[in-house]
Amino acid sequence: MKKRVFIIHGWGASPEANWFPWMKTELEKHDFMVSVPQMPHAYFPKQEEWLKHMQETVGAPGENTYFVGHSLGVIAILRYLETLPKSQKIGGAILVSGFSESLGTIAEIENFFEKPVSYGKIKSHCSNFVIIQSDDDPFVPMQKAEILQEELGAKMIMLHGAGHINMGSGHFELPEAVEELLNIAK
Repeated sequence: MKKRVFIIHGWGASPEANWFPWMKTELEKHDFMVSVPQMPHAYFPKQEEWLKHMQETVGAPGENTYFVGHSLGVIAILRYLETLPKSQKIGGAILVSGFSESLGTIAEIENFFEKPVSYGKIKSHCSNFVIIQSDDDPFVPMQKAEILQEELGAKMIMLHGAGHINMGSGHFELPEAVEELLNIAK
């Protein structure tokens, strides 16, 4: 069974943005099937639409299914995991510049935070989480990454001076994410 990776972009982004095309190419060299879906209404995202789109794109997830999320893509992945049936498990998730609670600064994404995240439910579907965070992210305070790390029992990789780990901070490649995904997919 081929290993599948779904890269979920963030608010206002697209499959062509940031390090997503580079990562897709790198993972395909390792024989992964990689999908970088365009999430609906990226500038005015609705949790329900994003979850439906992910469910349709992923189909039946399993132990050979992996997710990589950037920014809003991280909470989208967590919300997706909350919807899985009891016995369903995925292989792992790489969470880049992510957060599971409201940032309080972007009205357009507040609908993702109307109810508290069920970390217990999420961990019942996945036990391999890696967080990649920058110590100077202008949008996501460090405490948001620390909450994720603590609640998910995740490994944390700290980048220094990497901003929001996107095109705006000069990131068109993210070797740390590829390396971590290859490790958890072994």
